[in-house]
Amino acid sequence: MIKFVYQNKPEGTGHAVLQCKKYLKGTHFLMLLADDLIVKKNCSKEMISLHRKTKGSVIATRKVERRTVSRWGILGFKNKTKNSFLINEVIEKPKLSEAPSNYAIIGRYILPRKILSVLKMQGRGKGGEIHITDAIKTLVKKDEKFYGNIFKGKYIDCGTLDGFIKSGLTISKYL
Repeated sequence: MIKFVYQNKPEGTGHAVLQCKKYLKGTHFLMLLADDLIVKKNCSKEMISLHRKTKGSVIATRKVERRTVSRWGILGFKNKTKNSFLINEVIEKPKLSEAPSNYAIIGRYILPRKILSVLKMQGRGKGGEIHITDAIKTLVKKDEKFYGNIFKGKYIDCGTLDGFIKSGLTISKYL
C-alpha cells in the first residue's frame, strides 16, 4: 500500500518523515526520494539484502566528483568492502575541506523508526530545514549501525534543471 503525505512548504527531509509518522510500522522503514532515480539494477533490493545481513540501517551511496561534495550529504566510513561500508560520519553539504570522503548520500534509505524521536527533538539545520542527515548523524554518534550501500544501478540526478531534462531523455531509452 502506498500513502502520499504532503508538505505545505519545503521544510526538509526530516520534516517530511515526521509527517509520515502515523504510517510507519515495525523497527525500520524504506524512504525513497523522488528526485534521485536509479535504473538498471534494483537498489532497494540490494539495500534490503544488506539490512537483513547486518540488521542495521542502510543508505544508498556512490562516489561523486570531489569538487561537487558541497551539493550532497557526504559519508565518512570504515571497514569498506566492494559494495558497502560502516558509516562513522555524516555531513550535510560540507565544504570541500570538511568532506570526509566523496561518497554521497543518494536518496534511498532504510531508517530505524527511532529516528522519529531524534527528529522531533532536533533543531533546524542549514537553510532553516529539518534534515534527515542531521538525525542520522546523531544516531551514528550514539553507535547506531548505519551502512553505506554502494549500489550497482545507473544513477540519474533530477535535482537540477539540467539533470531533470537529461533524466527524461535517459529514461525514454529504457521504455
